[in-house]
Parts: sequence; C-alpha cells; structure tokens
Amino acid sequence: MSIVVQKYGGSSVADAERLKQVASRVMKTKKLGHDVVVVVSAMGDTTDDLLGLAKQISANPDRRDLDMLLSAGERISMALLSMAIRELGGDAISFTGSQSGIITNDRHIDARIIEVRPFRVQDELGRGKVVVIAGYQGVSYRKEVTTLGRGGSDTTAVAMAAALGAEWCEICSDVDGVYSADPRIVKDAKRIPVLSYEETQELAESGARVLNAQAVEFAKEKGIAIYARSTTSRLPANNPSNDGTIVRKHSPRVPGSVIGVASEKEVVMIQSHDIDRLLCLMDEAGVPGKQLHFVAAEDGQKLVTLVVSKENLHQEVKFRTAINEIARWNDTLAAVSIIGAGINASNVQALRGSHALQAAGIGIANIATSSFRTTWLVERAKAEEATRRLHRLFLEETARRIP
Repeated sequence: MSIVVQKYGGSSVADAERLKQVASRVMKTKKLGHDVVVVVSAMGDTTDDLLGLAKQISANPDRRDLDMLLSAGERISMALLSMAIRELGGDAISFTGSQSGIITNDRHIDARIIEVRPFRVQDELGRGKVVVIAGYQGVSYRKEVTTLGRGGSDTTAVAMAAALGAEWCEICSDVDGVYSADPRIVKDAKRIPVLSYEETQELAESGARVLNAQAVEFAKEKGIAIYARSTTSRLPANNPSNDGTIVRKHSPRVPGSVIGVASEKEVVMIQSHDIDRLLCLMDEAGVPGKQLHFVAAEDGQKLVTLVVSKENLHQEVKFRTAINEIARWNDTLAAVSIIGAGINASNVQALRGSHALQAAGIGIANIATSSFRTTWLVERAKAEEATRRLHRLFLEETARRIP
C-alpha cells in the first residue's frame, strides 16, 4: 500500500466536533487503500494559552520547562483523535514525537530535526493501523523533550513523509491553500495554485502562516510534493492544485514575477556597534535572527542591524537587560515583503515598492533584499495598509495590465 501523511492544524482539531470530522476524513483516506499517518497540532489556541500561563508565572521562563509544558497540547490532540478514529470503526494508535522517532538537536523551543527513526510507526502501519502522531515535538539525542518552534507540526509531517517514502503529504488547515496575501487584510487576495519550494519558504520566513519554512526545507531536500488545502476539501485527485496549493520543485511563472505579499507585525530591530558581543548574547539566549540584516558605516564605526521575531523572545526581559549597554532596541516596526523568484535581478521592483509606500505616507525604516524577496521595515500601525498598497501595485494592477 502507498503511504499518505496528513497534518491537521489547531483550528481543524479545535473541539470534539471538528476532531470527529477529521477522523471521518482520515477514514475515507484509509478506505481508498492507503496506509495513513496523521500528524496533529494542539487544539485551537492551546499553545498560546499555555505560553500565556507560563508568562503569568515567570517573565523569563526556562526554555526546557517551556518545552515540557507546550508539548502537552499535541498529546491531548493525538489521544482524542485516536479515540475518534476508533469510534468510526478504525484501528488507530497514538504516538508522541519521541515514540514516533523524531530525533532533534539539543535546542529547546526551536529545535531542528536531525534524524527520523520511524520503526514503531512502520510496525503499526504493517498491522493495518492508522498512526496518529503529536506534531511540533521530538526528543534530543540527550533524551530531552524538545519542540520545533511555531508551525513545527508541518515539519513533523514532512520529515515523517520523507522517512516513510510517502506518496504525498497534505497540510490541512482552515484555509484552502496559500494566498497572495492574508485574505483578512487584502480582500482581493487570490489563491496560488502552484508554488516552488523557494517561493514557499520565503513566504513562510516573511510571516505567511500557511506552511512552516523548515518543513519546506525538508520537502525540497527529499523532493516531496506538499498539498496545502482545507480540512473540508476533497482528497487529492489527478489535478490536486484545483482546490488547494501544491508546493513542488518548479513553479509555472516567469522569473521576476511577484507572487505574494507577506507581513510580520511583531518584530524588533536591534542595532549595535559591538557586533561580536551582540551575536554571542543572542546565541546564549537562543534568539535566532531573521535574514533581514546588514552592516553599514556610521561615524567610521561598523553598525550591525538585526531584526528578530518577537515570538522567539521567550526570555525577552532577561535578553533585553543583557544587551542594554551595547544595543539600541526598536519595538515599533513591522516587516512587509514581496516574494517572487528573481524579483531583484534589477532594482525596479524595490524602487516601485518604495515609491508606492512613500506616496501613501508610509515611512520606511529599512530595506533588505534577497534573490526571492524585498522587505521593507515600516511603522507597525501601518503594516496592513502597506500590505494592501504593495498587493495592489504588484498583483492587482499588474494583472489588469496583462491582455
């Protein structure tokens, strides 16, 4: 039998009724003749609620303790879904990340998978069972419980699909694919039927929440197609991109095309002349920097500017105190990006975007580019307006000009 891996996000398993709906979809997949592995996130806002509870106890919670706490959410989901599948006549077994063979490095909160040993999963599939796995978590080589960072259940699913040689990997959520912008911000955002691995990874790194960047990295390395779709959608058919987004090696676009606009409101800009000390303190606090950074000259001295996601600042008070003497801290900005293969082969796109933002009265604090992305740092209060302006310029007006 072919193996299919399905991942269901928190909104898809938010309550008992939705868990039953997921169980029904899993059973339909099983009845089509597939061996099925299901990866689940925590129910609804469970992870945020647990993190909020930790912050009520401590302003600087220990990262190991956070992993012990936050990994509990997915365990609840996996056990309940296994029960729901059994109620429909299926035979299911639930595994934690460690039980399913997800081996990570020794970082807490944002661990990376270094190996998957799916022996128990393969044994249970061989017995005809549906295997339900708690996403977002694993075990380090030191036998410590670890979590994989925001969206880590995607990574669990794709890594498991690669280890099992799965036919496909579905990432199911409450939206029917990847859109050209957040539909809650841009009413004219359109679903993107096909994306390349690189485009998807840049969207994820820029704040889009549909797929996890590390998951896409795994898929790219192993050549696995990812289907991002709604939990209520039909199962993949001959042309799965008809009702979702398929992520694969090549995209059907001309290089230089903008395919999407993404934003991340909760970022912090840190500037310092003491580059070595700043980077060391970031590593000690386990704070990864974004790809947005540059070194510029100021009064004959080197000045490093780094942008950090606030969701990575679990010990923000402690970290800010540690760097206070060597760095400036700006917590008023958001990052807004346009994404597309080869969009910075010339400076035209960056100039057009900058002029559009300035014409709308949106100040630009910084600009950074890569081969797939141009990012502007703007006032946080104007992030949504900036997203709409850039989407209108690069996706709506451009589309109308094409005959």
